[in-house]
Amino acid sequence: MEDQKNQKAQKNQKTQKTKTRVSKTLNLVRNFGLKAIPIMMVRNSLFEESELTLNFLVLIISSCLIATFGLVLNSAAVIIGAMIIAPLMLPLRGLSFATLEGDWELLRRSFVSIAVGTLLGISCSWLVGTVIGFPEFGAQVLARTKPNLIDLLVAIVAGGISGFSKIRPSLEDAVPGTAIAVALMPPLCVVGLTLSQGEWTLSQGAFLLYITNLIGINLACMIVYIFSGYAQSTELSRSLNWGVSLVLIAVLVVPLGLTFWDVLEQGRVEEPVQELINSSLFNKEGVREVSDWNIDRTKNPPEIEIAMRSIELITPEQVKEFEDAVEIKLGKPFKVKVDVTPFIPVESPKLKAN
Repeated sequence: MEDQKNQKAQKNQKTQKTKTRVSKTLNLVRNFGLKAIPIMMVRNSLFEESELTLNFLVLIISSCLIATFGLVLNSAAVIIGAMIIAPLMLPLRGLSFATLEGDWELLRRSFVSIAVGTLLGISCSWLVGTVIGFPEFGAQVLARTKPNLIDLLVAIVAGGISGFSKIRPSLEDAVPGTAIAVALMPPLCVVGLTLSQGEWTLSQGAFLLYITNLIGINLACMIVYIFSGYAQSTELSRSLNWGVSLVLIAVLVVPLGLTFWDVLEQGRVEEPVQELINSSLFNKEGVREVSDWNIDRTKNPPEIEIAMRSIELITPEQVKEFEDAVEIKLGKPFKVKVDVTPFIPVESPKLKAN
């Protein structure tokens, strides 16, 4: 009985020591200067930034139009210009702070600004896509329709820097850089553009990227505010906040993880297939030329589709030979389909010598 009491006392001592160490660590971080400005000053600044003003609406519309035109032109430089404006980042930081503090007034103000900005961004880009038409999507659009875990990690890191720069005024210049890294407006514009052309699947992917960025930034800002000593709400409130945030992250991890795995698998397969195409009889200068190829991994077995031009006939035996080479190279069977376009080279007549 006495041994049990001693063990319990030792366990309590260890728990108390652990709590003391954690408390000292947090105090060390705070004393290091993370909490640089008073809490009410931070709150008032975020309250002002989160207000739905004419300036905010003008920045949203201009940022959206620049990003949309950049996507239509497939120009990364123009899209980066839209990212620098970054109006949505401001109320998003206010949302994180309000969530921690249980500040309903700031929460309502920041949420309304984000919601209006989101709807306005989608509407403007949808209108542009409807008016000018956008039948073919370039690489800048397609790159924002398949988010993965790396996008979530980028959002978390960028959100942390954005939150840190808010409590360290000397680093406020870092906001445009983090806005470029996490890119809130371009995915919204992709949603509008793809909706205008009826591409629902692409719209869903782009909206998932946007939500991923929102949640990642929100979580990272909350972490920075907590370590900075700005979390003044009750233990129950903080537990609920963390619970909701972690559930949302867990919900995102599944589709993002699957997309990330698909990207890795696609990269693992594409290089060997390209090598086989380059070295196979499908490529013969002046006789056969592969113009395009892609892999459809949704089918069972996966299917390699090759588009080529050829003077000579391609036989089923040659296709089977290529299938066997792919299976040996990758260790699993693939179905190969070749779309052959016959062509005949035509030259101008030779001039007769005088």
